Amino acid sequence: MSTLQRARQQLKAHPLALDALLAAGVLVCMMAGSFVAPHEKDAVSWSLRTPAPLSLVLMVLAALALVFRRRAPLTVLALTGTASIIECVTGDPRAPVAMAAVIALFTVASATDRPTTLRAGLLTMTVLTGAAMLAGPLPWYAQENLGIFAWTGIGATAGDAVRSRRAFVQAIRERAEKAERTREEEARRRVAEERLRIARDLHDVVAHHIALVNVQAGVAAHIMDKRPDQAKEALAHVREASRSALNELRATVGLLRQSGDPEAPTEPAPGLARLDELVGTFRSAGLHVEVARTDHGTTLPAAVDLAAYRVIQEALTNVQKHAGTEAKAEVSVVRVGPNLEITVLDNGAGEDDDPDSGGGHGLLGMRERVTALRGTLTTGPRYGGGFRVHAILPVKTRTTARDKPGEPV
Repeated sequence: MSTLQRARQQLKAHPLALDALLAAGVLVCMMAGSFVAPHEKDAVSWSLRTPAPLSLVLMVLAALALVFRRRAPLTVLALTGTASIIECVTGDPRAPVAMAAVIALFTVASATDRPTTLRAGLLTMTVLTGAAMLAGPLPWYAQENLGIFAWTGIGATAGDAVRSRRAFVQAIRERAEKAERTREEEARRRVAEERLRIARDLHDVVAHHIALVNVQAGVAAHIMDKRPDQAKEALAHVREASRSALNELRATVGLLRQSGDPEAPTEPAPGLARLDELVGTFRSAGLHVEVARTDHGTTLPAAVDLAAYRVIQEALTNVQKHAGTEAKAEVSVVRVGPNLEITVLDNGAGEDDDPDSGGGHGLLGMRERVTALRGTLTTGPRYGGGFRVHAILPVKTRTTARDKPGEPV
């Protein structure tokens, strides 16, 4: 960093010192203008003159006032303007005290709003020019009087331009910061949604397959000595369920890999097309399941198809876990107008027929899936025993980034 840059940073960090340097520079310029004047006959040559003592005092006072121009711009303008009026009326020869008033008017225009700038600028221009023309020692048409009018107008205009540019830059900076915050919030929201989606998928996969493994392992252990053939069949079901669980876990966890990873899974998400396969796994575990469907020929969005599959999977898993060994389940998938209605019933043969009694997140996950698609989910005990899960999913979802096929929901 150069010496000039360091000095500039230090001055910005100490605005009072910067204003003191500015006031000193203005005082030097006013002094030079008061002691030097163009020759009366030859405008190219210059001559020395002696200003009035009052003019010297007014120049010093006006320069001292400029030191505090940032803290009290209107007050400094009033002081420098008063000194300029006094000099315009009494100064002979004329001293450039109005230079301090021009600097103060520039500060007011750059530090306040436009209406204040207009009022202060018009008042300063009118009062200083009128005092110089009407009460000054020079003729009213003298160039010095017109110069006061021009320089005060330039000071007000330049200050307003600086204020406008500063406000424009600040607005751009605020919009950029707001856009950055919006991007960060959107990124955090998408990360949270993705985590929730993966958590739901992991729960559905693990709960379903582990429940089947648990049932089949219990059956195998019970009949191992008496009926080894059936025990072997049960162990085969355990192996198949565990293999399916590993495959689905691999596909789900694979979503956490980088997008360029060639080993990332590309298998499509499950849907109602695999409903028979899903029901078959429960039947092989000993659960009696009946299926009724009237949705054939209906094309579902990927998000709705996955949600319908997961709702049925979780409902049947809850039946397997809570309704007892003699439980029976009924699954119906019906197209009703613009909606797809899914109902899963069980007869509640077991003592623990409430899925919420285990403290799990199955019903919560189902509700989150359905609500995300603007559907409704109703769960609760049935009259006479058993449990009922009823989901209504819209066949056509609103076109958003989350509803597009192939994107996570």
